[in-house]
Amino acid sequence: MTLPRFLLLTGLLLLPLAPAQADRDDWRRLGCRNEQDCARQALERGEIRPLEDVLAVARRAVPGDIVGVELDRDDGRWVYEIKVLTAGGKRREIEIEATTLRILEID
Repeated sequence: MTLPRFLLLTGLLLLPLAPAQADRDDWRRLGCRNEQDCARQALERGEIRPLEDVLAVARRAVPGDIVGVELDRDDGRWVYEIKVLTAGGKRREIEIEATTLRILEID
């Protein structure tokens, strides 16, 4: 079992609920104490979909091992950035709109 799968299966990968590189002023404007609180509140309000739903979309779009997950605010909307290592060893990144699960971009 690869390390990312192990971390996902054991619940040790907590990164998805911690938005990456967010502007602190944006979090304060949203009324949150920190980035994790903003993400949790967004999930509770239904503004973002659960990680398991996002990962299912990512796996269908680009098969491989998920090696990174970030949740960020981009132009006022929540976006998941999923990094995948394909069977051929290529690193791909998928951007998924966190509310609708629409794929925005695949690199």
